[in-house]
Amino acid sequence: MITVHLRYEIDSAKLDDFTEYGRAWIRLVNKLGGTHHGYFMPSEGDSDEAFALFSFPSLAEYEVYRNASKVDPDCQKAFELARTTGCIRRYERRFLAPVFA
Repeated sequence: MITVHLRYEIDSAKLDDFTEYGRAWIRLVNKLGGTHHGYFMPSEGDSDEAFALFSFPSLAEYEVYRNASKVDPDCQKAFELARTTGCIRRYERRFLAPVFA
């Protein structure tokens, strides 16, 4: 299993846009074979940082998702939402291997 950790620097004045973007990607990751663990939005402290976690059974299946997201019309709408609103300033992606008890 591979878990993707995304750290976003967001425009704190556009939290509603970013929330819409996040809700779309939760559905899309699940639709394209992954398991989304949610978006984690600013509450107290830094107001321009958000996180997301989602998993795929393997890195190969993650790559299938990445390729599918480039042509899926709903994914393209989500990408366009981020571009047009400017709700995301930048992001970092990390690949993690979960450890369970």
